[in-house]
Amino acid sequence: MKPVLTTLATLALTAFAAQAQPRLPAPNFPSFGSVADVQARCDAGLKGAGQRVARLEKRKVDAGWLAAFDDLTLYFEDTQYPNDFILNVHPDKAVRDAAQACSLRWADFASSLGQNEKLYRALQKAPKKDGIDAEFVRLASAQFEDSGVALPKAKRERAKQILDKLTELDQQFNKNIRDAGTRVAFTEAELKGVPASVWEKAKRDDQGRILLGVDYPSYVPVLRSAESGEARQRMWLAKVNEGGPPNLELLAQIVALRGEYARLFGFDNYVDFNLRRRMARDGATATRFLDSVTGAVNEREKAELQELRAAKAQHLGTPLEQTRVERWDATFYGERVKLQKFSVDQNAFRPYFPPQASLEFALRVIEKMMGVKYERIPNKLWHDEAQTYVVSDVASGKPIAQLYVDLYPRDGKYNHAAVWPLRGGATRVQRTSAAALVVNFDRNGLTLDEVETLLHELGHAVHVNLSSTRYAASAGTTVMLDFVEAPSQMLEDWVYDKQVLKLMQEVCPSCKPVPDAMVDQAVAAKHYGKGGQFGRQHLFASYDIALHQSARPEPLPLWARMEGATPLGHVPGTMFPAGFAHIAGGYGAGYYGYLWSLVVAMDLRTAFAADKLSPDVGRRYRELVLGQGAQKPAPELVKDFLGRESNSQAFFEYLKK
Repeated sequence: MKPVLTTLATLALTAFAAQAQPRLPAPNFPSFGSVADVQARCDAGLKGAGQRVARLEKRKVDAGWLAAFDDLTLYFEDTQYPNDFILNVHPDKAVRDAAQACSLRWADFASSLGQNEKLYRALQKAPKKDGIDAEFVRLASAQFEDSGVALPKAKRERAKQILDKLTELDQQFNKNIRDAGTRVAFTEAELKGVPASVWEKAKRDDQGRILLGVDYPSYVPVLRSAESGEARQRMWLAKVNEGGPPNLELLAQIVALRGEYARLFGFDNYVDFNLRRRMARDGATATRFLDSVTGAVNEREKAELQELRAAKAQHLGTPLEQTRVERWDATFYGERVKLQKFSVDQNAFRPYFPPQASLEFALRVIEKMMGVKYERIPNKLWHDEAQTYVVSDVASGKPIAQLYVDLYPRDGKYNHAAVWPLRGGATRVQRTSAAALVVNFDRNGLTLDEVETLLHELGHAVHVNLSSTRYAASAGTTVMLDFVEAPSQMLEDWVYDKQVLKLMQEVCPSCKPVPDAMVDQAVAAKHYGKGGQFGRQHLFASYDIALHQSARPEPLPLWARMEGATPLGHVPGTMFPAGFAHIAGGYGAGYYGYLWSLVVAMDLRTAFAADKLSPDVGRRYRELVLGQGAQKPAPELVKDFLGRESNSQAFFEYLKK
């Protein structure tokens, strides 16, 4: 999720008018048919942005000024956001590269706008009619201030240089991963245990070996199922070294520049600078929270590792005391333990969850809970397989949003799972929202873990689509970063509910229902491996904080020390931070937010304890949490919904199970 200053109701729409579909509540996503198209849109968009800022600078600061300021958000969403998204998904590398070049121009414009003293002073004077206006001004002022608007001239100029450079470095970091085209060669014998559907149609090299990428539909089944430890090792090494030495250098530059940026504002480190406007408030609070988590899972992680050692010794027929579990073993033997203890095999779920039906199932869950309807419409997008859904409010029958979905992996595409908030809603101008859901699923079906991922990411899209805020700049996922994951993490638990899973037959009558026994086994098995799961998340978050608190950041040596202190240790020569795109981008000094948000998410779930599909609870949740966006601080949203202050009781009870 990217925080931005943003813009316009009328002229903004004309840029996409030629693409508009009659059944879409908002203009369609632009075609970006060529490099020339990207460049022309970029030139026109930036020119228009400059004109709008100039007009706003001269505008009288009256009761309509805040709306005029938010019109900038509408304009940026309609002109900049599609460009910044397309560089992650367009099948043509030349178009992606052109979009990346344009994105840097927009970043330069945004950093200048963030230091616009005229607009900042006008914002402080603008009349505020209520609490929504006051919160809008508070958040917008914070963005200006964090951009350096109040710094002395020399520091302000340096701040802009750093912001522009950080955008460039982050984009290059992601490009190095996205465009690497990594392939790992295997013989058929080495892929024994891996479902044939994963590899039988894959390309082969001149020696007849199967070539697999490190996308999730290839990587996860090999790590989970390949009998050959050497095959798992090669796949794991290829994935963990994504980005390579160039990205380690980029990450070091990024973190050093962030430290310098924080010092411009009088902070000793970037962590405290970055967290001062979050729920955690400072690095010390985030660290105490992480310590409380590791205290709860540390012994569990060690006990689980002993079970994995026993499973490996049994599998290979080696003495226990001479058996060592390597990092590429953990998933494979974790699955064996689950199969032995709980009779759970994730691959066994694939026949029950065809990808398209799984998407429609996830949408049906939201329909039941939140009083909306999704309708797929024919529409030409960046790729023939990308889909468009119109989201309508059932009570009024009105279309309120659109959702774009890109389900399957391909070369050059963003290779994880994420949602881009393309357009925020704004009730003041009856503006509807748009979000893009991007995942990389196996065409042969999803595991239950992958259905959980789908619901998580859809949670972000729903947050965008069902937001109903006065101002676009306050819409949807513009909330505090250590809260933004809570609405999506809340939904992950829905896949373990038999009543919820029965919705699959509503959208896919021909799909066989998941047997109740498999669901029971999955519920039991989901508690196994929590030590390793939360131990890993704790490591990621602690590393992120330690790296950003370092005076001279050295990403790999720090990682090697910290990972080396964990039960599974560090594998010399590996460079996980080179692929840790979260902290190179918007989650830098903020990765702890995943665990922090999970605490909140589990507290939110308590309201749905009696019925996960309750339309009454779902309506309140839609209105009081999702619908409010950032119009209220996150703790207030949770309190309004739960009727009490949030607490961590549900989270720590879960850790004990």
